[in-house]
Amino acid sequence: MTINVFDFFSGCGGTSCGFREAGMNIKLGLDVDSEAANTYRFNFPEATFLEKDIRTLPAEALSSSISQTEGRILFSGCAPCQPFSKQNRHQNENDPRLNLLGEFGRFIEHWLPDYVFVENVPGMQKDCMKSETFLTFTNLLNKLGYSFDAAIVQALWFGVPQTRSRLVLVASLHGEIKIPNATHGNGLNPYTTVKEWIKDLPALGAGQTDPSDNDHSAMNLSELNLRRIQSTLEGGGRETWPEELLLKCHKNYSGHSDVYGRLAWDKPASGLTTKCLSYSNGRFGHPSQPRGLSLREAASLQTFPRSYRFFGSLQSRARQVGNAVPPLMARSISKAFISDAATSVSV
Repeated sequence: MTINVFDFFSGCGGTSCGFREAGMNIKLGLDVDSEAANTYRFNFPEATFLEKDIRTLPAEALSSSISQTEGRILFSGCAPCQPFSKQNRHQNENDPRLNLLGEFGRFIEHWLPDYVFVENVPGMQKDCMKSETFLTFTNLLNKLGYSFDAAIVQALWFGVPQTRSRLVLVASLHGEIKIPNATHGNGLNPYTTVKEWIKDLPALGAGQTDPSDNDHSAMNLSELNLRRIQSTLEGGGRETWPEELLLKCHKNYSGHSDVYGRLAWDKPASGLTTKCLSYSNGRFGHPSQPRGLSLREAASLQTFPRSYRFFGSLQSRARQVGNAVPPLMARSISKAFISDAATSVSV
């Protein structure tokens, strides 16, 4: 049975990409970010796109798309994660993004889709699944008759070459549903590595763009940062720098060791952020070339296919990639919905 995806907070389309690779039909994307919208429209020409703020959008706005849909419906709601992220040091309890999960719930309550998928960062709470925002949402699912499963999962468990921890929820109106088991880790397939995903890409210098791929583009480096990365070993950080290259704040401080670090070929990457092309904002230095990651390399480490194209400034494209759900992770988790559909139809 066909599963039709309505991708809320779609961004550049990581979830849709993974679900499409799993055989689902991508029906609609929704996001307020105009540059991410351009990326989504290009890569999903088959889908309707609503470039709208969900807070101002009535649930009835989906009527024409839903009325033309045959098969089962899945609502994906990967709300912007910054208010909950450990990287966000300026959290505000009045941040309007904090209630976007509730806005997503408004559409679920109106349309009662067959399936629901949520992905987000775990958040600052000791147990994010006991936070008021999340409990309000799951109470709504209970009230509406959904079975659901929620857990903190690692992207590594599903073959993504990246240490990325996420809160995932899958829900069904057709009976019990479970997040799929890990495919990689102890006793399973080995974790995938940086080398497996980006080693074959053409060499670049800092500030250069591959003439055959506009997304294989790296940010420029200052002369000082160029000297720093040239003094950094593969997989290492500032521990090998001569004293004149150290920042004052680092001379008597050993923390934040990922900053100005290089990735290692034979290990997974660090968790990519919206600053994933900036050498000075994390362990985002290329393992062997004297530059930060290119946009194509970051997208590959997020498991986007090489044919995927991104639009906007280089900084905007980095933000889109850093915010995305890794397609391979989405594809792996989609097995929960595909299995549920097959089982419930056959019963």
